[in-house]
Amino acid sequence: MTTLYGISNCDTIKKTKKYLTDNAIDYTFHDYRKDGINLAMISEFANHIDWQELVNKRGTTYRQLTDEQKQNLDKDSALAILVEQPAMIKRPVLIHNDTYHLGFKVAQYDEIFAS
Repeated sequence: MTTLYGISNCDTIKKTKKYLTDNAIDYTFHDYRKDGINLAMISEFANHIDWQELVNKRGTTYRQLTDEQKQNLDKDSALAILVEQPAMIKRPVLIHNDTYHLGFKVAQYDEIFAS
């Protein structure tokens, strides 16, 4: 089973969906905004992917945090912010055969789905 997590209007999500469709890979898509997100889900991601890698520091949502929030960011505060601001989660998160992957690169996905 393969599940893709992200936000529908994200360009990287669109590229990832195209890759999966073009390669006839069955998957379900979980849109954080439409399907929801909670602390349990983000905590599970963080059990498999370093919480610091989950935080998209390049996006406008992160840049809008106060300096104090950025300086005091730890696992607990980061996960709480990610639940409140799902656009700040680096995308996509892909779960395939119970393994967690972050980001999208064709070579990475070729390797993931080679087996």
